[in-house]
Amino acid sequence: PVRSLISGSKSASAPRAGRARGRRARPRVGGLTVQGPPSAVGRWSLVEPLRHPVPSPTERSLAQAHQLLGRYGVLTRETALAEGVSGGFAGVYSVLKALEERGEARRGYFVAGLGAAQFALPGAVDRLRAVREVEQAEAPVVLAATDSAQPFGAAVAWPESSGRPARSAGAHVVLIDGDPIVLVERGGRSLVTFPGAAETDAWIEAVQGLVKNGRLTKLEIGKVDGEPVRETPLAARLEAAGFSPGYRGMTYRG
Repeated sequence: PVRSLISGSKSASAPRAGRARGRRARPRVGGLTVQGPPSAVGRWSLVEPLRHPVPSPTERSLAQAHQLLGRYGVLTRETALAEGVSGGFAGVYSVLKALEERGEARRGYFVAGLGAAQFALPGAVDRLRAVREVEQAEAPVVLAATDSAQPFGAAVAWPESSGRPARSAGAHVVLIDGDPIVLVERGGRSLVTFPGAAETDAWIEAVQGLVKNGRLTKLEIGKVDGEPVRETPLAARLEAAGFSPGYRGMTYRG
């Protein structure tokens, strides 16, 4: 055996070849093997028992009504349509009436400008009455455009604007006293303004908070209401608030 190792005979190389074949037979990381695709790696839980027994249509509608009331507080026809409820508002109306009879929901005209048929949780009605009279302006609030707490573009129409506001993923809305002031479109590259934007600069600091809080890496505003930002009166206000002018527009990095 020692002589064969020194002479480099084929018998000595056979084990190495076998080991090489063994290495090739190992599962390749990231490859499709008998163990399954890479996406199958991780912990799994059996959820099949949760699907049985299958809920009845009434139970499904009841669960959906509870979910919508908990999400919006005040449920209207417009919010049900925006959520894509099967059958629309009529699909959960009978269940909402039953909840009203049981004292779990109230029916009335709670929010002006929305549909006549409105259902709300008792706690939501009490909170609406508590904030009916606002003594001083509230601080700006920034919400994702698709957040259920942000009704504009879904349950409520957008205010008049020179731009084209859209309830799209990645966009943010700055609200003051419940009114939309500015829509920051996805990526922070353009703004859509509403009438309140000309009356206050408080929204500018709220927009800068998107960078300070880590939601965006930077703001590089190139257009406002479809026009180049450098050609609008807003450019001077942004620069005074800390934005830097550049060839692409107004930039803020925090």
